[in-house]
Amino acid sequence: MRERMLAGDPYIADDPELAEHSLRAMDLMDAFNTTSARDPQERRRLLTELFGSIGEGTEIRPPLRVDYGGHIRIGARSFANFGLVALDVAPITIGDDVQIGTNVQLLTPTHPVDPEPRRAKWEAAAPITIGDNVWLGSGAIVLAGVTIGENTVVGAGAVVTRDLPANVVAVGNPARVIRTIEPGTA
Repeated sequence: MRERMLAGDPYIADDPELAEHSLRAMDLMDAFNTTSARDPQERRRLLTELFGSIGEGTEIRPPLRVDYGGHIRIGARSFANFGLVALDVAPITIGDDVQIGTNVQLLTPTHPVDPEPRRAKWEAAAPITIGDNVWLGSGAIVLAGVTIGENTVVGAGAVVTRDLPANVVAVGNPARVIRTIEPGTA
């Protein structure tokens, strides 16, 4: 089932190998979420063990919630404020210098609309990619399969259901582009 999951194919999450990966992530999350703010080296060690990769100077404030952790790659000098939920059934790639507000959700899982396979516990996932220098406002939700271009700003509470180009401001539910950003201007 793990190979199916990583390939983006339908899979059933109730699988011993997936359960073990999830339990490992939960152990690391619990340890990270209870570390003292006075112990940044331990926080960094735990994130390095949890994530697929984490860039230099990147900070994540607890609490943090993930499915597996190992499918998350985050670049350098990025910052995630309190309450990040990053469900990494598929890869989540976050660029350099990304700012993530409180209670942001990055959600790669999908479920069938047809009730029979949903009842049988089939699910799938699609990756999320966030470009360099993106700002995700507090409470933003980014859904499966979305790519957000560099320098883009996603307003607080926006629900991003489809790709956003570089250098725009997007707000609302579903998120829609309301203006273009000219790099180098205020």
